[in-house]
Amino acid sequence: MSPTVGEVIADRYELEELVANGGMSRIYRARDSALERNVALKVLRPQFGDDEEYVARFRREARIVAQLSHPNIVTVIDRGEADSNQFIVFEYVEGETLKDLVERSGPLPMRRAVELALQIADGLAYAHQNGLVHRDVKPQNVLLTNAGVAKVTDFGIARSLDVEHGVTQTGTVLGTSNYLSPEQASGHQVTPATDVYSLGVVLYELLAGDVPFHGTNLVAVAMHHLHDPPPSLLETRPDLPLCLVAAVEKALEKDPADRFPTMDAFAEELRRCLDVPGDADTERTMIRPSPVLRQSSPHRVRVRRGHRLPLALALAGIALLAIVAGVLSLGGGKGNHTSGAGGSAAAGATVALHGVGNYDPSGPPDSHANTASSATDGNAGTDWYTQIYATPAFGNLKQGLGLLLDARSSVKLASLEVTTPTPGFVARVLAGNSPSGGFSNDSSTQTIGSKTTLKLNGATDRYYVLWITQLPPGRKAEVSEIGGSR
Repeated sequence: MSPTVGEVIADRYELEELVANGGMSRIYRARDSALERNVALKVLRPQFGDDEEYVARFRREARIVAQLSHPNIVTVIDRGEADSNQFIVFEYVEGETLKDLVERSGPLPMRRAVELALQIADGLAYAHQNGLVHRDVKPQNVLLTNAGVAKVTDFGIARSLDVEHGVTQTGTVLGTSNYLSPEQASGHQVTPATDVYSLGVVLYELLAGDVPFHGTNLVAVAMHHLHDPPPSLLETRPDLPLCLVAAVEKALEKDPADRFPTMDAFAEELRRCLDVPGDADTERTMIRPSPVLRQSSPHRVRVRRGHRLPLALALAGIALLAIVAGVLSLGGGKGNHTSGAGGSAAAGATVALHGVGNYDPSGPPDSHANTASSATDGNAGTDWYTQIYATPAFGNLKQGLGLLLDARSSVKLASLEVTTPTPGFVARVLAGNSPSGGFSNDSSTQTIGSKTTLKLNGATDRYYVLWITQLPPGRKAEVSEIGGSR
């Protein structure tokens, strides 16, 4: 029978409040009479007390976390058994969970989100260095002190990196569905890259206010993690610098080999995106843009109609694994599940593109980057635009300026069709697989009329840029609609 508030465990810990009710255990705030301090007491549910596997996992959690001493990991104080109740004693963190913060506040300021992600990354990197992968990184497992310090907790399904045959095995799906890595969803081996992916989802949620994938059931969400690219952060947060967007996208790569090689590498890239000048008085000055792409600060968007804003897998057993494996088996792991612009659409089919910002490699940032989505919103009454900075074309300040388009997945386009109320500007198309640059020419240069089709050379990439090198006679270029075709 589970202990109740008011009981004393092991003649020492008086249970004062039930603070969390999990699938395997309950967590209480308790008073340690020996040391006269508050502690957190995690008690295994009675129905699992006679199951050797669950007891072994519970005891193993205590041993694992007891090895870790880091300011961003909750400290284990004690472990024991009393009246058939298995329990672990942790330091008590006065505050809230990171999930509580997001649900209360919505999207976090950019700098705060990155700082919290860095604290979590530092704690996880330390765990990795000690041979442990968390495997259930999510905001619910991050506690925030009243001083704003993030502490990772609940290593209950963590696994030692050098264990071949432990309590949890390759082939068992563990984790929480909204933050589940593709390799976990398919029951494959976990590595530190698994935690990199889950932290990428957490950072995405901190910035966007919501997780990237939803579904009607656990398997549906797992399928999204396996196959679908996440919605572009820039549609929800056009104020984000492209270096930060690129870092999140890299952390969310489907193939672990394509992610950051270590949690330290992920943290290093996040720190590169942070700038801390001593007299910074705005959040924007604290973010260093990519050396190739520059995303301007928020500005009033010139539109004539409003825009649409895009908007626990608990321990899973053999049944869920069988469902996931069956779906993968039927689909061969790929090819039968397509999304967005990807897949095997017929030649000539229209491909949805999403305006997400400016390609602005030189000179001061263009002041109209936030109008990018107007060029792909299906409304000819709204537009993306850029204008003169000096004479004769873009002047001495810029070699050109581009409208950055996201196809959501790699796709081979045959053409781009541009509609503009300001004909006469000169442009060509660039293509690449990262919003951070590395673009190559994918069309010839030509003068754009009111409605112009640009024939492409056949690159297969995710990102496309309408690269404008000369403005029209009115010294202002506008794009009311732009779309792609195979």
